Amino acid sequence: MRRVQDKRKVALSLLVVFLVVLLDQLSKLWVRANSPQIELLPGWLNLVHVENSGAAFGLFANQTLFLIAVSVISLVVIVLILRYLSPVTTLSIVSVSLILGGAIGNLIDRLCSGSVTDFIEFHIQDVFIWPAFNFADSAVVVGILAFIISLIRDGFFSKMHEHGRGDES
Repeated sequence: MRRVQDKRKVALSLLVVFLVVLLDQLSKLWVRANSPQIELLPGWLNLVHVENSGAAFGLFANQTLFLIAVSVISLVVIVLILRYLSPVTTLSIVSVSLILGGAIGNLIDRLCSGSVTDFIEFHIQDVFIWPAFNFADSAVVVGILAFIISLIRDGFFSKMHEHGRGDES
């Protein structure tokens, strides 16, 4: 019975990773081919074309080898989490798989062109403009938030708090 459950977990994880990478790469392919400058929600959301040679917010710009190394190390850590910590809930499996898929999507860009294609630009009128991002970035952020929620639901933080208090009685 456990083997069937393990196969289902692996299948779910692989499906999520595949879909994230597929949607990410197809959206970036379209953006690179069309270089859009489209205002989707006036004053809030645009489609743009930005080639980002750095990481989040342009940090480590033009440090492609460093960013590739960090990405590969991150991928190994995520795969080890999936393999040895064996997330048990559907939410934890999906969340870690979203992070993995997003990391793979951006790694593909770095390996192929040395930069990452970003195209979603969120802003509040002209007062605040968030740096452009892509589907892979969104998957990573949603995955991290979902993973934190899964840890909270599983009582991870309360267990850590109890462990940290020791036997104070």
